[in-house]
Amino acid sequence: MEYIYHRERRQFGKHCNFTDKNNVLFSQGSDRDLFKQYILRDPVHQTTQYGKQMAFSEVNTERATYESHGVNHTEGGWPKDVSLADPEQTTRYRRKIEKDELFLTQVMALTKPMEHCIFQNNAINIYETFFEDLEPAPLLERCSSRTLNVYRDPCEQKRPVTHLSYSPCGSKLAVSYCNRLFQGDAINLSNDSYIWELENPNTPLLTLQPPSPSICLEYNQKDPTTLISGLLSGQVASWDTRTDKDPVSISEREVCHREAVNSIQWINSKSGTEFFSGSSDGQAIWWDTRKLNEPLERLYMDPIKTDEQVLSRSYGISVLEYETTMPTKFMCGTDMGMLFSCNRKGKTPIEKITTRMMCHLGPVYSITRNPSFLKNFLTVGDWTARIWSEDCRESSIIWTKHQISMLTDGVWSPTKCSMFYISRMDGVLDAWDLLQQQNEPILSIKVCDEPLLCLRTHEGGKLISGGSENGATFLIEVSDNMATSLKNDKPLLTAMFERENKREKILEAKLREIKLKVKTAQMAHDDNDETKLAKANATNAACLQAEQEYFKGVEKEKSKMFPKLFKRKKKQKEDGCDAEEELSESDGSLVSE
Repeated sequence: MEYIYHRERRQFGKHCNFTDKNNVLFSQGSDRDLFKQYILRDPVHQTTQYGKQMAFSEVNTERATYESHGVNHTEGGWPKDVSLADPEQTTRYRRKIEKDELFLTQVMALTKPMEHCIFQNNAINIYETFFEDLEPAPLLERCSSRTLNVYRDPCEQKRPVTHLSYSPCGSKLAVSYCNRLFQGDAINLSNDSYIWELENPNTPLLTLQPPSPSICLEYNQKDPTTLISGLLSGQVASWDTRTDKDPVSISEREVCHREAVNSIQWINSKSGTEFFSGSSDGQAIWWDTRKLNEPLERLYMDPIKTDEQVLSRSYGISVLEYETTMPTKFMCGTDMGMLFSCNRKGKTPIEKITTRMMCHLGPVYSITRNPSFLKNFLTVGDWTARIWSEDCRESSIIWTKHQISMLTDGVWSPTKCSMFYISRMDGVLDAWDLLQQQNEPILSIKVCDEPLLCLRTHEGGKLISGGSENGATFLIEVSDNMATSLKNDKPLLTAMFERENKREKILEAKLREIKLKVKTAQMAHDDNDETKLAKANATNAACLQAEQEYFKGVEKEKSKMFPKLFKRKKKQKEDGCDAEEELSESDGSLVSE
């Protein structure tokens, strides 16, 4: 087969670029004697091509040989005792074969080579839709964000935002403000907290007026009209948005916390009115909003494992964590960087505080469980964020690198299991996705110039609210790819957590083995009494020698500084006088001189 096509030369081939150069590459002088050997030809035509010829290409393929054969299809394979003319015998025999256990496996084994031959087409239909069963590849969307609204503190003197809470319907945001600086200027500072509508950033929907500034304010997820708050004075209060601005009930000063309430959480109960609070005084207290005069229960965060707990040595609670699907378990983060994992079912303090873990160098600012993997939780403190597993108590399984500025809060995304957000003191919001990269955040948002103190995510996953030190609350919307989980995200993250958990367990086992060897060697060395005695004698001899050398050096330096004094002292010793009295008088005379 042959096909001739016509194209102009300019439509194919490589374009030639000619340039002029003045340099001489080679120079050969003329030789008159050689002219006699040649005949001059006129005219002369010569063509040159500088570029590489690229107008034609060849492809070598394997040759296939095809043959056509006719096939006569006849029905066969029946046994001799079965008559093909009798339909009852053939039907009976066919049912017998179909009931055999190996029938399905043999048929499936025979269909594979048959399908291969059927689908092996010699010609391709260009209009046919291939790979219909494959899912379309997702488009790579760039991570982005935008600030929707800014809710600013209506007071003249701005206060830091300490806590945020969304209403169950998701259309309202409760914000608490409090200035917690030690010996700060508390004159003309307002104690009000506000409830904002997300669509109206101009004026707050409702104003709450507690007797003391609110540090934490939390919505009841079962009742959108009920809130609880922890106050700077150590009291707890309950609110009803349908009533006045004042609290419905407030605890007495005699039975509440001794210091400020740092965190407060609702718990599962039949009445839906129970909650517990944590304070810097080291106590976790359970309450009922129907009767705030008497607490239900108390627990001290004592670092020592004993039933006799002491409030003076308890660590102050900085944050509480509670998951509704695990009604008896909760966690407390302390100011000393230690995390307490507790179980309320226990009868004694040893049974209630099950685990004590050192998480950070400073206070623990945030503890949140992964919504898809409840055994794994995120802690934020000092300059790092760490992901822990309940199976590994010695160290975290994943952690971020140390940031330039300190971290203040961290939350998981409620809709994407591998995404979490961290706020920093320089006003930056970092978005981390464990399945994309672990060394750097996938997106860093410069929210404000002042420190960003607290975070809260909306249940939809696309909205994030953050409170700053100057009393501004920012509502940030992220792109869809940061709020939507893909089909394989959960299996991939499960494999990652299991791999890291296994690695940490191996390291913990090796560390315990090394410690046991060191302890055994130390005990064997200490049991040897002769070694102990020789070591004590050598230590005493060395101390005695060092003492003698020291006093000799002091005497030598004194003789250099006061040679006359020491000559007089030597003479007085020879005369039998009291050397000490003479020396003291001489020192006094030298000082007076």
